[in-house]
Amino acid sequence: MSVLQKIDRYLKASAMPPTTFGRLAVRDPRLVRDLRRGREPGTRMIRRIEAFLADQRVDR
Repeated sequence: MSVLQKIDRYLKASAMPPTTFGRLAVRDPRLVRDLRRGREPGTRMIRRIEAFLADQRVDR
């Protein structure tokens, strides 16, 4: 599963706006929009996104 698919799944489940997700996960409110338009995240950014997603699952 791609990082964008993971983000989209989280956004749907949490009802969080994409800009809020980007801001909280990597301090980039345009992250999700850019990924949907073809932006390829680097390894470091993928790790930050996945760490954010993992932290959110623990809090539920």
